[in-house]
Amino acid sequence: MSEALRVLVIEDSEDDTQLIVRELRRAGFEPVFERVESPAAMSAALEVNQWDLIISDCSMPRFGGAAALLLCQERGLDVPFISVSGTIGEDAAVEMMKAGADDYVMKTNLGRLAPAIKRELRAAHARQARHQAEAARAHLAAIVESCDDAIISKTLEGVILSWNSGAQRIYGYTAAEMIGQSISLLMPPYRPHELPEIFEKIKRGVRVEAFETVRLRKDRSPVEVSLTVSPIKDSHGQVVGASTVARDITRRKQEENERLSLIQDLTAALAQMKNLSGVWPLCSVCKRVLTEPDRWLPIEQFIKERSQLDFSEQVCPDCHAPSEKRR
Repeated sequence: MSEALRVLVIEDSEDDTQLIVRELRRAGFEPVFERVESPAAMSAALEVNQWDLIISDCSMPRFGGAAALLLCQERGLDVPFISVSGTIGEDAAVEMMKAGADDYVMKTNLGRLAPAIKRELRAAHARQARHQAEAARAHLAAIVESCDDAIISKTLEGVILSWNSGAQRIYGYTAAEMIGQSISLLMPPYRPHELPEIFEKIKRGVRVEAFETVRLRKDRSPVEVSLTVSPIKDSHGQVVGASTVARDITRRKQEENERLSLIQDLTAALAQMKNLSGVWPLCSVCKRVLTEPDRWLPIEQFIKERSQLDFSEQVCPDCHAPSEKRR
């Protein structure tokens, strides 16, 4: 099956262009090509289409390979550029290669064209893959660096390899202070077994998720964190390190404690309210309540002892009015 190939041919000879296209088809390519022979035409072609390959005659009356190569470089194109000529000398070919051309082929030996193209296409694909990988790594690094959570990588011996701005915010240490140091610097002395247990799991390839614990800041104050610790594996699947994502849960813990305290207060209040249930003897004259044999309490004292209610003394309007008026 033929491989599609978009080719920009910079050539003033239609016959030579057809020879080049025929050679490409013989090598298993299905070229989609455009022939140009001036700087303006080449600029327009570069503007409209994306090309897999540029083949340029080294010397033409109004245009040439050096000028065409310069146009590509000014646009920052990473496209294989192969110079062809029927008259190019060795010195001129060397100069083209020094200027940035990927290869040159004599028109009298176009059999070299296909192998040169295949080699340069492979090299271009490798460069593109490398650039994409580098861009992906840079994007990931930017995400890690801007994350509010502490993201730390370390060896299986606990030596810190990377330390993001989130780690600095939570723990107070800068990356320069921590890279190369042991992660045990963050461990409280009253948790001696925690770190070895985590690393034992990591060495077995086991991920530790949402593990809530305490770590120490630079000022040695405790901070409550939720950890996710994952194994880092090499290309052979061997565990070579660990990555930790730590989230500061201090505020969440405070809110949980406040919520628990509120629940406890409400439970106690409900328990006291329950003490007011049932039937209690009430004196119809003095309004005292019989709580024990021969123990009569004023009703306000009875309520205060069994609830959180309190009373303040006042006189209602009816009691304040003259006795004749109340009659």
